[in-house]
Amino acid sequence: MDLKVNVYVWGDLSPEERRKLLSRSEEDIARVEEAVRPVVEAVRTEGDAALLRFTRQFDGVVLSPDRLRVTEEEFKAAEEALPEEIRESLDYVIENVERFHRTQVPEPSPMVEVRPGVMAGERATPVPSCGLYVPRGRGSFPSMVYMLAVPARLAGVPRVVMVTPPEKDGSVNPACLYAARRCGVHEVYRVGGAQAIAALAYGTESIAPVSMITGPGSAYVTAAKRLVAHVVHTGLPAGPSESVILADESADPWKVALDLLVEAEHGADSAALLVTPSRELAGQVEAHLLSCIPRLPSPRREFVQAVFSGYGGIILVDSIEEGAEVVNEWAPEHLQLRTSDLFATLKLIRNAGEILLGEHLPFSLANYATGPNAVLPTGRKAKVFSPVSVRDFLKFSSVIHVSEEGLAELGPHVVRLAEYEGFPAHAAAIVHRDTPGSYSPRG
Repeated sequence: MDLKVNVYVWGDLSPEERRKLLSRSEEDIARVEEAVRPVVEAVRTEGDAALLRFTRQFDGVVLSPDRLRVTEEEFKAAEEALPEEIRESLDYVIENVERFHRTQVPEPSPMVEVRPGVMAGERATPVPSCGLYVPRGRGSFPSMVYMLAVPARLAGVPRVVMVTPPEKDGSVNPACLYAARRCGVHEVYRVGGAQAIAALAYGTESIAPVSMITGPGSAYVTAAKRLVAHVVHTGLPAGPSESVILADESADPWKVALDLLVEAEHGADSAALLVTPSRELAGQVEAHLLSCIPRLPSPRREFVQAVFSGYGGIILVDSIEEGAEVVNEWAPEHLQLRTSDLFATLKLIRNAGEILLGEHLPFSLANYATGPNAVLPTGRKAKVFSPVSVRDFLKFSSVIHVSEEGLAELGPHVVRLAEYEGFPAHAAAIVHRDTPGSYSPRG
């Protein structure tokens, strides 16, 4: 593969070229959807048999039904096998994530007097069950375990299920198991890909279905979520990784180049872009990238090469203001601001999963340890979705109490509106409430 970094001049791109650049790996997801459909359908109809078949086919791992679920002995062995310094770091960053997410746990909602005798409020309760998808294909991700499991536990979800692809020997990564136990996951299954999403949605003999599914994954996982969205809530769209750095001439090109490499090494379907009005910065960053990429070990080197010649690169704009508009249209998962006036630039940003301010905050720091969630909306969905939070695992019920005084207060208005809309039973439920046998709706 030729080593290159795409460089685009935003003002020279046609509307179709801009659309293609912004649509990035979303087009890959659409292409694999038909390939994923028979996998999802097979799991729906065949259950465990299909799960085991696809695990053998896609992961090269032969399992029996009794080995799908991780055992208590495996959790204990994982903790013993994990180096003490890794356990220490996991404990440290999990505490950071807990500290931040505790602020999202809602206080009991007070009842508000809407009108005399009319009291209304809200009551938050957790979803009955949730499935957490933790990818493994390009590495092991204990960070995804705690980013998903901590808010689920704080929300009080009664049943938290984790699925993750097995290692080649059929085991599950020990750091992922340690984090799962540390964060209160109730069940862990060694299955991944589209087949795992289907199992969580429809259930199998070994895996009971869940009420919602969340977690990042490949284009195949994202496509599977779309196919089961009519059965189960699939949460925010978290597909292939994407990052943008919006920078002016004040940015350090070496640090910008280092930070661009972070999300790019996730996989060939990732996106990593520098948006800048500075041609000098663009040239220096390009040179640093071309110098750094060959030094990465395989397969990360090949991933990064594919990104910067595919969905990544540098976009030259006329000004930071125009760059901010490009960012807002892109609505990236990860956004880093590297300008001389960070907070003035921040005011220009409307759409981004996370916004990192300044040169001391590489994407990797936020991915692991700053506290806010690193599972973020992708595919331009940051325009309408937020990062994973405690709120994702809660639903809210309206709670209303009306006294006799309140009924008298609201009743006449409701009767008028019900009759206007042509609902006589609505009106009669108020007009004839205290006169048994007098039911006489007016059409």
